[in-house]
Amino acid sequence: MLVKDIMQTEVITISPLATLREAMAKMRRHKVKSLVVERRDEHDAYGMITYSAILRTIVSEEGDIDLINVYDVYTKPALMVPQMMDVKYVARMMISQFKRRVLVLESGKLVGLVTMNDIVGEVLAMAEDGRIDDGGE
Repeated sequence: MLVKDIMQTEVITISPLATLREAMAKMRRHKVKSLVVERRDEHDAYGMITYSAILRTIVSEEGDIDLINVYDVYTKPALMVPQMMDVKYVARMMISQFKRRVLVLESGKLVGLVTMNDIVGEVLAMAEDGRIDDGGE
């Protein structure tokens, strides 16, 4: 199974200059727990901001969500994989890097997102359909 088979193609992005309030509002509006932080130019890397990172910042800094920007909080570069990669390698990478989501790029262009939930959901569906045997890899 390849990344392209399970990735989410609707990816919500935000500017690094947005405030945390704007980021939280966008997450709530789109019912997502993370946003992809846009690149400044074609040579820049994508970033990722999550609810967890925002909450950690608010608690540790006792910060005002209107005074703190996305660029103060987000992770950059975000973990990225090609859409033609086998999902088992993506899962291994996510586990070893302690990441719950990775960006999917093709020819340098953002085309999707894969979460640990996407992978687990597909594995469970395969097990229920009898497409996974007990023989391991």
